[in-house]
Amino acid sequence: MTEHSQPASGWRGSRDGWLEAGYKALIENGVDAVKIMPLARQLGLSRTSFYWFFEDREALLAALLDGWAARTTEPLVAATRQYAETQAEAMLNVIGCFVSPDTFDSRLEFAIRSWALQDQDVMRRVEAADTARLAALTAMVRRWGHKPDVADVRARAIYLVQIGYISMQAEEDLQTRLARIPTYVEIYTGTAPEPREMARFIAQLRGVEGISEKSSG
Repeated sequence: MTEHSQPASGWRGSRDGWLEAGYKALIENGVDAVKIMPLARQLGLSRTSFYWFFEDREALLAALLDGWAARTTEPLVAATRQYAETQAEAMLNVIGCFVSPDTFDSRLEFAIRSWALQDQDVMRRVEAADTARLAALTAMVRRWGHKPDVADVRARAIYLVQIGYISMQAEEDLQTRLARIPTYVEIYTGTAPEPREMARFIAQLRGVEGISEKSSG
């Protein structure tokens, strides 16, 4: 254990507490706001207590990047593999993932992409995530029976529309969102969702806590 990683006396908080404080600073004010002393003041802890959980600020930033993958890429890839009886239902699974903050953290996505503009290492992480997400979406479309070149374009349409929503920080009320989703599904898949599929999707969507007005296409 190094000199900086010696435990401070008294209550030191927790690793999750420091991570949550770093996360809030990142999404609210950008990566330059993720600094040890301001976070310590916010948490009511000593600066030295930080080093009980992280080697340095770079370790905290690395943990935030790992958290971003867990809050975005991993759920999206899982959604592309979720069971569905039809193309439309499979697409609704993906849209549902994008819409819910529990499965795709759009605010964190925006913050990470903004950070990447000033950090080439982070940009490489973002590019790798884009590649993995597009590969998962393409594989899903291929399972519908589309040719490789068609699957590639459809996957890009699905993904780039969503990233556009996030980058523009577009907002829609829930009714507008729901009204547009069947048309998005038809454009993406070539098949309109059945009323029963939309009814099930809407019921699931309205059952998610904390859905914001920021939307998905």
